[in-house]
Amino acid sequence: MLICDNKVVSIHYELKSVDNGEILDSNLNAAPLSFIVGKGQIIPGLEEKIKELKAGDSSNIQVAAVDAYGEYDSNAVQTLPKEQFAGLELQIGMTLYGQGEHGETVQVVVKNFNDETVEIDFNHPLAGKDLLFAINVVEVRDATADELLNGYVGSQGGCGCGTGGSCHTTNDDDSECCGGHGHDHEHGEGGCCGGESHSHGGGCCGSH
Repeated sequence: MLICDNKVVSIHYELKSVDNGEILDSNLNAAPLSFIVGKGQIIPGLEEKIKELKAGDSSNIQVAAVDAYGEYDSNAVQTLPKEQFAGLELQIGMTLYGQGEHGETVQVVVKNFNDETVEIDFNHPLAGKDLLFAINVVEVRDATADELLNGYVGSQGGCGCGTGGSCHTTNDDDSECCGGHGHDHEHGEGGCCGGESHSHGGGCCGSH
């Protein structure tokens, strides 16, 4: 079956940095990642190349930074008052998740902090990196009517692939707000960036 818009594609993948070959993410020993083609659920450069494949195919796909998580934007680094991070045990390099003003998940990385301020980076951890995916297409099928209506596959609840960092959804219900006011660049405004911390490994997916 040809891969095109509104098809559900399930893949196993291993993601490496082109620069040094470091493995950034993988689901080789887990369930395949499933997504609906054409819904922006994975990074655009990867989705376009996957459209050239079919079920059972394997391929190594290199994606330039501009077609993955974008080029690194120095304007996306901000310094905020430390009181906005009250209750969080900050560590340099930790990733924080929260909700933006439009309901989207906001991901930031703590770059530095002192007794008064915290420097946070709204760039995706893989921004500016060329990526290499080793892909195996496990299944290709038509999306169901419910999947097309809801915009996600089965009961995944809107997998973050393509909408947020690593290939998982983040439950922000218990998150604490650490960035109460907005930031003045195109990476989104408002919103809180508090809550769960994760190691920053990659993710084959998009931009929560």
